[in-house]
Amino acid sequence: MSIYDFKVKDIMFKDIAMSDYKGKVMLIVNTATGCGFTPQYAGLSDLYDKYRDQGFEVLDFPCNQFLNQAPGSNEELANFCQVTFGTKFKTFAKIDVNGKNADPLFTWLKDQAAADTEDSEAGEFKKVLHKLKQTVAGKDIKWNFTKFLVDREGRVVRRFAPTFKPEDMEDDIKRLVEG
Repeated sequence: MSIYDFKVKDIMFKDIAMSDYKGKVMLIVNTATGCGFTPQYAGLSDLYDKYRDQGFEVLDFPCNQFLNQAPGSNEELANFCQVTFGTKFKTFAKIDVNGKNADPLFTWLKDQAAADTEDSEAGEFKKVLHKLKQTVAGKDIKWNFTKFLVDREGRVVRRFAPTFKPEDMEDDIKRLVEG
């Protein structure tokens, strides 16, 4: 199975084939509009604007599984991102990323990259997750703004922790789009 075998829903619940993104570099992110990491939308938007003409896509999947930080309808979430952060990339329908109702795409992504690439802030964030009684071990998504970088052949290259800022991924993205 490859990433191109999956279908996802857009904000109007229309099926979108991941094969539509064949040949593109993708950054797939589970997001939330009420999260402490929500300002990362600005960095995601900047990366998208800078590299989209070179075949780079950001795929935004809102998720309400972490302290209900993605309230509202799909349209409200997409509108918030466009108005607040000027996003032009596609926002998809709200999904679950963990558990029995996890979206199959995210189950596959977690199988391809079970561990986060962490930054200097990850250790402190894990302490917060422990206090919230959130899972920090295993391949489950730990929190909003976990990011999966996928190359033009559909392979997951890296999985980035929620604390990993989009601008700190630029070298990886640039290498893949120019590669």
